[in-house]
Amino acid sequence: MQYTLKTKHLRAATIIGLTLGLNASPAFAASNKTDKEITQLLIRESIASYSGACPCPYSTMRNGRRCGKFSAYSKPGGAEPLCYAKDVTANMIQGYRNR
Repeated sequence: MQYTLKTKHLRAATIIGLTLGLNASPAFAASNKTDKEITQLLIRESIASYSGACPCPYSTMRNGRRCGKFSAYSKPGGAEPLCYAKDVTANMIQGYRNR
């Protein structure tokens, strides 16, 4: 294969493009999300990090019934998972953007 100047420039442009794209995309992706999208992400992360079976009232117990008053959210003290959009504060959203 003949290594021409055109090939050399194409290869260099590809490497630069990939490098810039990989470095810029996480920051761009985080800043491109709406507050509502970030709220939903924070709720999902909170529920996923809960070790028990019933983080939220709308979660389902092992027997298939809704957790309701048996959920961690409904019990005072202990774990406080984020279950609803009203639980997510502006500071939490800003903290996500600053990650």
